Amino acid sequence: MLFGLLYFITGTIGQIPPGYYDPAIGKTGTELQAALHNIIKNHTVKSYDYIWTGFHTTDDKPDGTVWDMYSDIPGGTPPYVFHFGSDQCGNYNGEGDCYNREHSWPKSWFNEQPPMISDMLHIYPTDGFVNGKRNNYPYGTVSTASWTSENGSKLGTCSWPGYTGVVFEPIDGYKGDFARTYFYMSTRYYTEDAGWKVTEMTNKSQLKPWALQMMLSWASEDPVSTKETDRNNTLYGIQNNRNPFIDHPEYANLIWGYPVGVDETTAQDHTVTVYPNPVWDQCQVDLPADIKDKNYQLMLISATGTNISQKYLQIGKTNGNTLTLNLQSLPKGIYFLTLTGDVRSWHGKLVKE
Repeated sequence: MLFGLLYFITGTIGQIPPGYYDPAIGKTGTELQAALHNIIKNHTVKSYDYIWTGFHTTDDKPDGTVWDMYSDIPGGTPPYVFHFGSDQCGNYNGEGDCYNREHSWPKSWFNEQPPMISDMLHIYPTDGFVNGKRNNYPYGTVSTASWTSENGSKLGTCSWPGYTGVVFEPIDGYKGDFARTYFYMSTRYYTEDAGWKVTEMTNKSQLKPWALQMMLSWASEDPVSTKETDRNNTLYGIQNNRNPFIDHPEYANLIWGYPVGVDETTAQDHTVTVYPNPVWDQCQVDLPADIKDKNYQLMLISATGTNISQKYLQIGKTNGNTLTLNLQSLPKGIYFLTLTGDVRSWHGKLVKE
């Protein structure tokens, strides 16, 4: 888990207009997705050319250079940097030549139609050469890469269960960014995707089961960062809408707690069991049988979307497949628990009394 990028949402709650998400309160599943769609639809549409100007304030690093997720190395030194304007593509022959406008949700998937073509909540400045390598391939995980960028992004055959075609894998530090971007697209254009294509990763605006499971895992492993929150706030001033999954990460689990297209028995396999529930001082969690060698990560999220794992989650002893959690200092309330293994996530809800 990339704790260096962790950002607690409560620090920016004041940036969200009062009552903005009130219509979503108490809803789950498609009812919640529809409510969020109604909140963020009809955004202010900018021209495609405007995106170059918008990047100056939406995707600028603290030092004023371009924040390119295909070349940056969080917490390290990137192999090269771009400067706004002077390094704008143009032609390119290799990495580091210039940056362009990357539709993280490829524009061919919605037939390059407005308003998606200029919706900056899914468009990022990225290295032109790496963008070209990514092409229109889905995002995915790669075991053996056919090509690797200078920051470690990969192109190769998908290793995530459910798909075996060619995919592009961004580095771990930005996987959550792209996952929450995809959740935004599936919600902003929910029921407005008649002209969209069915692809290897998507059924029009909705993620296919393998991709949904992967994106839920990515979002859990790479929590919301200050970069995402600052960008969301800036874009609200430009487009007059927000990415709800940055403001409230728990919405993803409340809508898509299990991959779509599975029967009830299979869906139950993706639920983590917590008992007793409500919880007082401690509780037990039944670890799924297919977590190998206890290789997992556990995250506790408050109802307001704050990752509070480090502050309140104390992991006790494991007895067989039962894990003990000490929650004595946890304030009363409703919380979401995410358990992430190598290729799958499990989700549960607990109530602290």
